[in-house]
Amino acid sequence: MRRIGITAAVLVLALALAPVAEGTTPAATVLRTGLPSHLLTPGAFNPAVTQATIHRTICVVGWTATVRPPESYTEPLKVAQIATYGFADKRLADYEEDHLVSLELGGSPTSAKNLWPEPHHIKIGGLDLGSYTKDALETHLKTLVCAGTLTLAKARTEIAWNWVAYWKAWKGL
Repeated sequence: MRRIGITAAVLVLALALAPVAEGTTPAATVLRTGLPSHLLTPGAFNPAVTQATIHRTICVVGWTATVRPPESYTEPLKVAQIATYGFADKRLADYEEDHLVSLELGGSPTSAKNLWPEPHHIKIGGLDLGSYTKDALETHLKTLVCAGTLTLAKARTEIAWNWVAYWKAWKGL
């Protein structure tokens, strides 16, 4: 019975990771939605950052610099993840190795589950939903969290699950 359960779990995982149709890759989903693959990049948190610690961590000017991983860590990861996602564009300068849950919101600095190769520019319906747009939202959410008008948990959920929808609502689009 246990073998059947494991086999079923492996089959479900394989189907989830397999392209739905020819030409459909995690990269195609990013370029169509602006969002990372939740299977490859579900997000991860820094356990040192909680609602109770925000005024000693993320709300302190310069704190993210103390936890930001070096490029010697993120650059090889970016190369590997560009291949894993299936991006045709391999120019590293066209991507930010982005924290899905930003360091500003207490995302894990080094977990591969929280890092993904986000294109700087993703044009969808006349909007640019690339890394520069997400960066502005991250700063906005951190401001709300530090002001006490948004909980850390809610900000993390918004950014990790569908930052594009939250950004559109913020901008009135």
